[in-house]
Amino acid sequence: MNIKKIKYFIHLVEKERTGTPTEIAEKLGVSERMIYHYVYLLKNEFKAPIEFNKYRKSYQFERSGKLHWDWVKNSSIKS
Repeated sequence: MNIKKIKYFIHLVEKERTGTPTEIAEKLGVSERMIYHYVYLLKNEFKAPIEFNKYRKSYQFERSGKLHWDWVKNSSIKS
């Protein structure tokens, strides 16, 4: 698993600019199955509220927050 590709995937999710699983797989140079693995990892290991928006045709985070090893609501983040 390539960390740079995962970080870029997360960046595109934050911007809601991933496209479909097939499109993002092509952008990252990985298989579509690997995209599903990234989503599984974010949901289950990092507890990130990621979902696919079928109208925008992009993955997105359901609510605002920051990915920091675990998903943390904005109100819980201390600067």
